[in-house]
Amino acid sequence: FLSSKMTLPKPQMRGLLVSQIKFHLPVAIVVAFGSAMALKMFYNDPLKQKYADFYKNYNAEESFEKMRKKGLFQSC
Repeated sequence: FLSSKMTLPKPQMRGLLVSQIKFHLPVAIVVAFGSAMALKMFYNDPLKQKYADFYKNYNAEESFEKMRKKGLFQSC
C-alpha cells in the first residue's frame, strides 16, 4: 500500500494563521475592490444616467396637472 520510502510532509505547527492571512488578505482586498467597481459600473452609473435622462425632459407642472385632472388630489 505505502512504501517505506514515501513519507508525508510534516504539518505546519507555527505561524499557520499568519501564513493564511498573508495569502487571503490580498485576495479579499482584490475581490472587494472588484465587486465595488462592478457594482458602480453595472448598477450605479446606468441608474444615474436613467435619472438624468428622465429629469432632462421632466415637467413638474404638466405632471401635476395630469394628476389633478385624474382626481388624485383631495385639496385641488
